[in-house]
Amino acid sequence: MNKTPARLMSLIPSVTPKLIRHGSTSLQSNKVKKVAVLGASGGIGQPLSLLLKLSPMISNLSLYDIQHAKGVGADVSHIETRVKVKAYVGNDELADALKGMDLVLIPAGVPRKSGMTRDDLFITNATIVADLVSACAKNCPRAIIAIIANPVNSTVPIASEIMKAYNVYDEKKIIGVTTLDVLRAATFVAEAKGLDSTRVFVPVICGHSGNTIIPLLSQISPPVPFSQPELDSLTYRIRNAGTEVVEAKAGAGCATLSMAHAAARFSFSILDALNGKAGTIECGYIASPETEFKYFATPLLLGRNGVEKSIGLGNLSEYETKLIEQAKHELNANIEKGIDFAKQYLSKSR
Repeated sequence: MNKTPARLMSLIPSVTPKLIRHGSTSLQSNKVKKVAVLGASGGIGQPLSLLLKLSPMISNLSLYDIQHAKGVGADVSHIETRVKVKAYVGNDELADALKGMDLVLIPAGVPRKSGMTRDDLFITNATIVADLVSACAKNCPRAIIAIIANPVNSTVPIASEIMKAYNVYDEKKIIGVTTLDVLRAATFVAEAKGLDSTRVFVPVICGHSGNTIIPLLSQISPPVPFSQPELDSLTYRIRNAGTEVVEAKAGAGCATLSMAHAAARFSFSILDALNGKAGTIECGYIASPETEFKYFATPLLLGRNGVEKSIGLGNLSEYETKLIEQAKHELNANIEKGIDFAKQYLSKSR
C-alpha cells in the first residue's frame, strides 16, 4: 500500500477551495462545457444547480428530475449569468437532458434520515443510479460521470458495471465524489488547531462511509502534530460528520448544502482539468487496479480525459495502516454488493 511515496502537496498549486468566479471573462467560448445535474430538484440538486449557474466555465446547464425540475430551472435561469439553463422532467425527457454533455453529476436518490445508515439507502438509490447511468451510456457515453448518490462505495461499482455492459466503459470517467470528506477534515482540523481552513489540506482515502473514511492526518498541509487522543477524536468526527448533520436537523434532512458546495468544487476542478489546467487534484473514489481493492479513494490528478492517475497513498503512519486494515471487510463488502446488484439489474433489463 505504500508503494507510491508521492509528495502530494508539491503537485497542488493551492488548497484554497475554488469559489465561484462570477463575472470572469478569461475563458474562451470553446472552453465552456455542458453539464447535467440528474436529481436537480432534490436537497443537493437545487443548491448545486445554483452554484453551477454562477460558473463562467459552463455554457449549458441541463437540469433533470422525475418532478419539479421545471420550477428549479425557471428559478435559476433568472440569475444574470451566461449559462443557458434547460430543465427536463420524467423518463421521456431524460435522453434529451443528456445529449452532448461533458460532465454528468448524479445527486439523485432518497435523502438520508435520522437513524438511517447509508446501507439502508441501498436498494432505492442503487436502482436510481443504474437507471440514470444506463441513460448516460446510451446518450453521452464519453461524458465524465460524477456519482454523488449514496452509498458511493457501492454506486460507483454499479455505474461501472452498467457502462461495461453497454461497451462504453472508461475507468477514467467514472468518479465517486468524496470531496465533502476532504472539506470536513480541513474544517475540523483548522478548528482544533487554530488554522485557516482555506489553507488546510488533508487527503482522505479508502471510501465514503463509516470506517472506510480514512483521513491521512500524518500528511496534512501545513504540517501539524497530533496526539493520539486528537487523532482518535478527529478521525471519529470526520467519519461521523454526516450523522452530526442528520441529528442536528432532527430528522428533517441530511448534509445537503455542504454536499452541494463540495460537488460544485469537484465540478470546477473537473472543468479546469478538461480545459487543460495542469496540476488539478481532487480526492475521489475510482476503480483501483494499483491497490488490493477493486475501488478505492485517493487524491487524483485530473486531466483532459478525466482521471490521469491516482497520486497514491504516500507514506502512511502506523495508525493509518491499521485503519485501512480495519476497513477492508466493510469496503470489500460494499463493493461486492454493488457489483452483485448490477448483475441482477442487468439480467432483468435484458
